[in-house]
Amino acid sequence: MLPQDGAGRLVVCPTPIGNLGDVTLRGLEALREADAIACEDTRRTKVLLDRYEIAGKLVSFHEHNETTRALELAGRIEGGGVIVLVSDAGTPLVSDPGYALVRTCLERGLPIEVLPGPSSVTTALVASGLPAERWRFVGFLPRKRGELERMLGESEETLVAFESPGRLAGTLAVLAGLESERPVVVCRELTKLHEEVRRGTAAELAAYYDDHPPRGEVVLVVGPAAPGSMAREEALAALRALVEAGARARPAAATVAKLTGVSTNELYKSWTDS
Repeated sequence: MLPQDGAGRLVVCPTPIGNLGDVTLRGLEALREADAIACEDTRRTKVLLDRYEIAGKLVSFHEHNETTRALELAGRIEGGGVIVLVSDAGTPLVSDPGYALVRTCLERGLPIEVLPGPSSVTTALVASGLPAERWRFVGFLPRKRGELERMLGESEETLVAFESPGRLAGTLAVLAGLESERPVVVCRELTKLHEEVRRGTAAELAAYYDDHPPRGEVVLVVGPAAPGSMAREEALAALRALVEAGARARPAAATVAKLTGVSTNELYKSWTDS
């Protein structure tokens, strides 16, 4: 049941990820009626409010003040205030601040209303054309190569992730080293003027973005791993651990191959290519 009009509550309100015309009617209504709008960057949110002639009271709410501000805002809701939570773009809490405020409201039994709206995650997933029956969002990809390899190699469903433009080519190169024919889609600047959705294999896109460094915000969509690729990843991880411990690569590859059934040559080549 939705909260009664006039009752104190938290309203989680998605905002456009690029095109300001993507805001919903319910979102605009919530912004107009809010007693305060909690936002990451008041300057970014003000652009949206100015576009629709909304004179909202903005309160900064970001990763550095989230814990203390959550207590303050929950107190205002207890007093009957309507607080609207937004992020710079997309849906709050999805790799954006807001979790502390939602948890505080839940712990105090305060009403929470969540509005549907724009999300770069689902937009990229649908635009990718990759299987959407089973998929997983992992936020920003790991920076450590070993963790990145495990995440990419173990994914049995479509994987959606954020990636920085400066790291994209390197990430695709790692994926290509694991499974060169893996289907990948790079979604860049979604809903904006220079939107780009580029599809191909991991090897193709690694080569392309190595020659064409991207700009702007990137969402990476990776198709499910091919059958047997997880075993290769586990074998490669074991080989890497042996080499780091001081073993010679070729004999270590032969030993791991006997234990896992992965070809010695395939394993050794994957290690040298990485």
